[in-house]
Amino acid sequence: MGEILRRIPSLDEGKRFVLGIDGLSRSGKTTLTEKIEKELQKSSFPVVTYHIDDYVVEREKRYNTGYEQWYEYYFLQWDVKALKEDLFKALVKENRLVIVEGVFLQREEWRSFFDFVVYVQCPREERFLREREETRKNIDKFKERYWKAEDYYIETVEPERQANFIVKSTS
Repeated sequence: MGEILRRIPSLDEGKRFVLGIDGLSRSGKTTLTEKIEKELQKSSFPVVTYHIDDYVVEREKRYNTGYEQWYEYYFLQWDVKALKEDLFKALVKENRLVIVEGVFLQREEWRSFFDFVVYVQCPREERFLREREETRKNIDKFKERYWKAEDYYIETVEPERQANFIVKSTS
C-alpha cells in the first residue's frame, strides 16, 4: 500500500487526482480502498470515494433480458452511459483525491477518467472461497454469469497489462 500512497501526488488547491481500484469480484478492492482512505485521513488529505456498485440498475433491467447471464452482468449491471455522464464526468470538477472502486473499471468507456489505476489480483479459487457458503452452493450462477463476464473482461480489456500498479490480494 505504501507504493500506492507514494504515487499519489501532493495536490495543489484546485487540482484533482482520480485513483481507480479495479479487480474482480471478492478480490479485496473494498478492503484496499478502506486502508488507503484510513492512511490518507491520518494526514487530513482531502479524499472522496465512490463505489460503482452504488450505480447498479434495477433487477428488471439486468436479468432475464434474453441475453446470456454473463452479458447481462458485464453490460447491463450498471447504467454505463449514466455512470460516464453522472459520475465520471463530474469527477473532473473535483479538487481533491477521488477514489473510484469497482469491478471492470478499466472498460474502454471509463478508463480515460483515471489518472492511476490499481488492479487487485486474486485467484478465482480464493475469491470463490470468500463468498458465503450458501452463495457458493449455486456454482452454475458463477460459471454462467460471473466467471464468463470476468473472462471476457480479462481477454478483451487486459486489466493487468493496462493497470499502473498491481496488488496481490492476501487472505
